[in-house]
Amino acid sequence: MTPLTPSRLVRIEAEALLALAGRLEGPMAADFERAVECIVACGQTRGRVVVTGMGKSGIIAQKIAATLSSTGSPALYLHPAEAVHGDLGMVARGDVVIALSASGETEEILRLLAKIKRIGDALISLCCNLDSTLARASDIALDCSVPAEACGMGLAPTASTTAMLALGDALAIAVSLRKGFQAEDFAELHPGGKLGKRLARVHQLMHKGDAIPKVSPETPMTEVIYEMSRKKLGMTTVEQEGRLAGVLSDGDLRRLLERDGPDGLRKTAGEAMNAHPQTISGDELAVRALDAMEARKITSLVVVDSSGAIEGVVHLHDLWETELF
Repeated sequence: MTPLTPSRLVRIEAEALLALAGRLEGPMAADFERAVECIVACGQTRGRVVVTGMGKSGIIAQKIAATLSSTGSPALYLHPAEAVHGDLGMVARGDVVIALSASGETEEILRLLAKIKRIGDALISLCCNLDSTLARASDIALDCSVPAEACGMGLAPTASTTAMLALGDALAIAVSLRKGFQAEDFAELHPGGKLGKRLARVHQLMHKGDAIPKVSPETPMTEVIYEMSRKKLGMTTVEQEGRLAGVLSDGDLRRLLERDGPDGLRKTAGEAMNAHPQTISGDELAVRALDAMEARKITSLVVVDSSGAIEGVVHLHDLWETELF
């Protein structure tokens, strides 16, 4: 018998995942597709996904519920033991229930079956035994069976819970793809923490109001330089009749002086500006602003609305705190 070294234990779980992938490509493909359609339909009627499981399966159920919620499918975790003491009220008509049980004979879940079948829209089970009571009572039973548990005694839920977790992730992501869930949608659901910073919108980071460097086309270059220095963004917008007419940056100023010498300072902003600057919408993700700056080798973008009115300026330094670098 092969010694159960740490690497062997990990390989046992990896083998369980490969077996699961094989079933998803073959005999379980149709049932998985039905489960995806069921969850998508549930969302279209504003129903929720209620995920339940006991013990180790319950911990996996909580993670699956969290993944569903974060990818656009409202979900919650129902503790099966608490359910029989009132928490079953969480399940409403139109909801889909996903029940996790390796054996398919978990007593706390079986006690809920009659009520779930009566109220819920559908019951999807993740089981290792498709001949179990839970699997047979389910509208859709997905097979999480594994060749072996990664446990010397073959008792502790290890490979089986890994397979449940992977299958739950596959369901959540397949549903989100079917719904057309985008990065913008993901950002809306993750406003806090490091992830939220990485998915921040431009309007959350831009300089606005009096912080926007702004001159008119008639402004002399000496005053342009003063405005650029005062607002400390290394550039200024040029506004005409309430709309963006152009931009002057530190680089534009250096090139002007290299080309025209002292005569360059006698020009106006309108004569020296870049009349076709790169702009961005305030609703774009910060990462898109960074991509645009890198592509154009610039350090700032003017934020404009659909009419071309100046809303703000986002600078490369503003993106440091988003940890995009």
